[in-house]
Amino acid sequence: MQRLQAYKYELMPDGEQKRDMRRFAGSCRFVYNKALAQQKENHEEGNKFIGYVAMAKHLTGWRNSLDTPWLKDAPCHPLQHALKDLETAYKNFFAKRADFPRFKRKGSGDAFRYPDPKQIKLDQANNRLFLPKLGWLRYRNSRDVLGEVRNVTVSQSGGKWFVSVQTKREVEQPLPVATSAIGIDVGIARFATMSDETYIAPLNSFKKHQQRPARYQRRMSRKVKFSNNWKKAKARVQKIHTSIANARKDFLHKTTTTISQNHALVCIEDLQVRNMSRSSKGNSEQHGKMVKQKSGLNRAILDQGWGEFRRQLDYKVSWNGGMLLAVPPHNTSRTCPCCGHVSKDNRQTQAKFLCVDCGYENHADVVGAINVLEWGYRLLACGESAQSGRSMKQEPTEATRKSSCGAVGIPFLSA
Repeated sequence: MQRLQAYKYELMPDGEQKRDMRRFAGSCRFVYNKALAQQKENHEEGNKFIGYVAMAKHLTGWRNSLDTPWLKDAPCHPLQHALKDLETAYKNFFAKRADFPRFKRKGSGDAFRYPDPKQIKLDQANNRLFLPKLGWLRYRNSRDVLGEVRNVTVSQSGGKWFVSVQTKREVEQPLPVATSAIGIDVGIARFATMSDETYIAPLNSFKKHQQRPARYQRRMSRKVKFSNNWKKAKARVQKIHTSIANARKDFLHKTTTTISQNHALVCIEDLQVRNMSRSSKGNSEQHGKMVKQKSGLNRAILDQGWGEFRRQLDYKVSWNGGMLLAVPPHNTSRTCPCCGHVSKDNRQTQAKFLCVDCGYENHADVVGAINVLEWGYRLLACGESAQSGRSMKQEPTEATRKSSCGAVGIPFLSA
């Protein structure tokens, strides 16, 4: 099988290289914003979408223009890739996978990419990397790069510059070492509850340190905007947020690595985190309800990193020869794993589950994890899809339970 993998390192550039990287990132940002403005203007005139090939011709004119002669100082391929990023953003918008593309701001996501591996030289023995118009850059080598280099992305975060080297290599199809299956129910009070009744406590990296960035943000608000003192205060706030994000990322990597190594089948809920964390402020005509409470809930949801948790599980389980299944989350914590009765009265509190039909009692998150695992079995063994069969809000009948799972020897919602 073919494996794509990225290796990220911290760069150690000199002063001139730092200035060049800031200029190159600014040039790519300028090209992206100018192309986006032209796309909007073209749409208002009623014309069709401008593709990458046509937009690349405009880029040649911008580089040769007397108004923007500094674009020639930046490498050409990263500028062209900025146009490809814009085209990808439009495709994601048309496919309803993302919002409409927005203009980029200075200091937010500064990055540029070298897509041509022929122009890149990697000297791992001396911990250095050659990039066009930047020369040789030293980096902190924490592990060896394996495979053939495909592209290199240079980015800035928290006042530091990083390089991400994407590689491609052929590996043998791995066989899973573990043979167990697990269902996972994610939450806030418990980050991840397993179907075997174990759970992982949440890190809550932002909640633990939210007073620190708030204090320095108040200090920054009292400074003259864009002054040197304001920039120092802003750098301090960015440093705190970077440390919070790094702690969350470290926690997620350790958690997903442990799960992927110990289980061959992992079933999780197919949660729409974007919809769950959407603001409830409303508008001037129709105000939202319980805005303060919903804001706190959104903050707690985003602090967990459920989307990143699923993304990491997806590739790590595959790398270990396992399988990840995402099942519909409807009524997973309201369905009795013993008799299959579905009712909102089954979950009496946030943590307590008590079936009103058969009297089965357990933690609500454990019940959700058991149901997630069983629904994953049904998707895997019965060939059911998320849209097929009965509605998840409909209580299953005895005939439905027998026909859907009893025929293949899988007990319905068994622990």
